[in-house]
Amino acid sequence: MPILSRPSARWCLLAPVPLLSLLSGCAPWALLDPKGHIATQERDLILLSTGLMLLVVIPVIGLTLWFAWRYRETNERAVYRPKWAHSMTIELVVWTIPCAIIIALGSIIWVSTHQLDPYKPLKSAQKPFEVEVVALNWKWLFIYPELGVASVNELTIPAGRPVHFRLTAERMMNSFFIPRLGGQIYAMTGMQTQLNLIADAPGNFDGRSAAFSGEGFSDMHFKTRALGQSDFTAWAAQAAKAPKPLDLAAYNALRRPSTATPPALYAHVEPGLFDRTINTFMIGRMSAQEAKRALCLPPATMGERN
Repeated sequence: MPILSRPSARWCLLAPVPLLSLLSGCAPWALLDPKGHIATQERDLILLSTGLMLLVVIPVIGLTLWFAWRYRETNERAVYRPKWAHSMTIELVVWTIPCAIIIALGSIIWVSTHQLDPYKPLKSAQKPFEVEVVALNWKWLFIYPELGVASVNELTIPAGRPVHFRLTAERMMNSFFIPRLGGQIYAMTGMQTQLNLIADAPGNFDGRSAAFSGEGFSDMHFKTRALGQSDFTAWAAQAAKAPKPLDLAAYNALRRPSTATPPALYAHVEPGLFDRTINTFMIGRMSAQEAKRALCLPPATMGERN
């Protein structure tokens, strides 16, 4: 009796099927439920790319199963050709179709890469709202230079208005990601990256770090609130009355590693705090480059300097 015909073997093959029900807890899938212009384009790109690749995957899976059934040992009607070696028709199929799909995918990715460049400003009649992001261990600091306020582990932005993010990291590199608004981008120590997003309508969206960053990584997430104009104005007025100022002493306290930090608001932000965070490491980088340049000098020159 063939192995696959045994009842126990059949049950083993069917056993993983109920596990698929566990995936229901993942709904709604954030990447497939966009709430912003950039996220919508990225969702369409994912679906289009997946569909093009399935044009190869599905026929290959189907033919594999058909070949296994067609040329099974018990099928005496299948033609047995032990000396068969080549077919021009098969060669054309297995090379032409994949090449055409690769060309199509390459063209789509080339265009979308430029259209979805995170540094590219979004077209809008409104001026982008500026947000400065500092990745701390293990929390997110958001500075709103236009308002002179800041928040920790909670991002508040105006709905329907482009948002321009400037990002850096205080120590460890992190990945800034709001799945329903757009793709992720890294925040790196001593460097500045940029990201342009927009929320099409008011709502609450989950944000997180998408790169493992140590002990507190699992708690390094934040809530993004996109508010209508009137609600955002009211929030800005409330934030300006926050009792805690974000001066250098408060910032140094935030720099200390902590996990599951509750959201907080700060008023009277120290001017230039974001740039100062970057420049702190730029000084160290320049010193390292000078030392490396000295070590690369010829031995005679090094001796003269000494």
